[in-house]
Amino acid sequence: MRQIILLLKGYRGAQLRRLGAPEVKFQELDSFYGWVDTQLTGVKTGTLAVGHMAEVMTSADFQYALGEFLQRRMEPAYKRKRFNFEPIVKMDTAPNYSAVTRYQDRAGVDDLEYVGEKGEASPGSRDDAIKKQWQVYKWQKQYEFSMEALVNDDLAYFSDQARLMAEAARRTLEKYVSRFMWNATTTGRLTALLAMYSTTGRLTTARISAARMAFNQRVDARGEPILASLKYIVHHSGLVDTVATIQNSTLVPELATNAVNVVRGTFTPIEDPFCAGTAPNLPWFALTDYAADNIVPFILGRRAGMPGAVIARKTPNMEIVGTMLGAGTPAPPLWGDFETGNIVLKVMDEWGTFISGTDGNMYDVNGCYYSSGTAP
Repeated sequence: MRQIILLLKGYRGAQLRRLGAPEVKFQELDSFYGWVDTQLTGVKTGTLAVGHMAEVMTSADFQYALGEFLQRRMEPAYKRKRFNFEPIVKMDTAPNYSAVTRYQDRAGVDDLEYVGEKGEASPGSRDDAIKKQWQVYKWQKQYEFSMEALVNDDLAYFSDQARLMAEAARRTLEKYVSRFMWNATTTGRLTALLAMYSTTGRLTTARISAARMAFNQRVDARGEPILASLKYIVHHSGLVDTVATIQNSTLVPELATNAVNVVRGTFTPIEDPFCAGTAPNLPWFALTDYAADNIVPFILGRRAGMPGAVIARKTPNMEIVGTMLGAGTPAPPLWGDFETGNIVLKVMDEWGTFISGTDGNMYDVNGCYYSSGTAP
């Protein structure tokens, strides 16, 4: 049995070295297996220990020990889909948590008029800019871990907790942006504007062409034509193959003719993994390029000084006194708080967007085209 104990100890040590465990883990390994060896054999400095454990390990116990202590490992976690929304949402900053105001110029001035000899030009006019307001809010979550859980974590289960917290912050933001497009107020507003801003049709070459024609007919507040080009198609995850077929087909894939696919390569698809829908009724959204056309469909604001998520740790509210470390020595972070010994982490982020009672989260309706995907 002592040979088995030594073998288990050697295997566990090799495993810890592969995991890059700290030196303290090897010290704990020596202490633990040494104690087990002593209890099983009763050997203590040449004398028999009183009340030592009897050797009662069965073949099933040994098999369990091999599986649990020698063949343990953490399997890689799932890989998460991302919603790469940055191209379709304009970023802005606010100095604090108060609402900020932006003015959008949606028209120019009057056309010129013919003036005859010795005639006087008539007064011109200019439309007022459209007032927009938005503000930033706090988004946070707190996590607590016991000191014992972290000390016992020889599989590094908690070692990437900071990464998981950062991923949670990003995922929450992606869901927030996804709701810009798919909330009932936004979609209802576009549906009410009829064919120039919405359709019920599924994603096809012809319907993308119809959306492009709608963008090409956009006008300003005075009815003058403006530049609005369809640049992005944001779609449900179930439409990945449909988008790929449209993008790669020289001819119109839905028609048994030689009609040329005129929308091929004219747009950039963006998959939204948080868009809800049941096949075959899968929604999609067409958007302009705000950087090129100055038509901003959606806006995402952050507070100045907070460009991304921040992870903070609560400092232990105790100090070590009356030991060899000396009075007033701060406690190690792993000791946690005074009351429970818990280690407390918090992930924080701050963002917000334009919200309207009639337009939903659309900053400018001229940059949007929506389809519910409910009709063939």
